Amino acid sequence: MLSLDLHPIFRNNRDIELALRQFLFAAVHSGDPIAEIIPGKGAGQLHRRVLAFLDQKHIRKLYVRRETDPGNTGRVLVYFT
Repeated sequence: MLSLDLHPIFRNNRDIELALRQFLFAAVHSGDPIAEIIPGKGAGQLHRRVLAFLDQKHIRKLYVRRETDPGNTGRVLVYFT
């Protein structure tokens, strides 16, 4: 399973967007059925930003579904076909 930890870049909006975009395209091409994005628990701002990014119409076409891990709210799982 591919994993992206956003802790090192959480302060830079441009880097977050770029990292998410590159990671998602790499995950699609890798063939793995699941990828994880780790925004962390914190106040939830980064988590909401990740979900908003994933919910964009053109990004939504790349994956089947996304969910917050029920056992760890600081982790978002993205499922591909």
